[in-house]
Amino acid sequence: MNIANLSFAAGPEGLLPAVASLEEKLGAKFKDGGFHPRFGTRNHVLPLTHSQYLEVVEVLEHPAADKAPFGQAVRARTAMGGGWMAWVMEVDDLRPFEERLGREAVHGSRQFPDGRRLEWEQIGVRGLLNDPQLPYFIRWISEPDVRPSALGQGSVELRKIEIAGSRHRVDAWLGFELGDTFDGVEFEFTAPNGQPGIDAVTFETPNGLVRL
Repeated sequence: MNIANLSFAAGPEGLLPAVASLEEKLGAKFKDGGFHPRFGTRNHVLPLTHSQYLEVVEVLEHPAADKAPFGQAVRARTAMGGGWMAWVMEVDDLRPFEERLGREAVHGSRQFPDGRRLEWEQIGVRGLLNDPQLPYFIRWISEPDVRPSALGQGSVELRKIEIAGSRHRVDAWLGFELGDTFDGVEFEFTAPNGQPGIDAVTFETPNGLVRL
């Protein structure tokens, strides 16, 4: 199991202004990631070091967005003004999580602007909807040449995730103790003043440390 990506929901101003703001702060350019037909969303992607990535995602006026938990999660975060929405773990086998959660993983796909298609399975977004401190889980179906890691190593490194919530709750969800550092990333938990979730993220950028 390893950290795959972070999801940042665009605010009411839309995807492109959110991307431009993050590009200025991080000193790196995002790529157009395309459309998620099953979820009614679209994203732009920034490759990070260690085959991780950051996505900025926007919900569309699409029937799927009202039905799919992921579309619902993006819409809800956008309605709150946008910001950090989720952290995602990549696993080789989703069956243990399907058994523990009592439901099957959902097929996901992303249609690139050039017509290529990226496919995966995911589970746990319903948990995220109810408790935003929790990650969800993905397993890639597509071959490595179309996965986000194929975009190459970026110049920005994920260094720290600050979560408003309960370390014990997250450990129970993951099925193991996360520890202070996991997959090279530092984790800090604080008591939430309001809704639990990602409070801040720190990156090592060409311009130094940036905390968002």
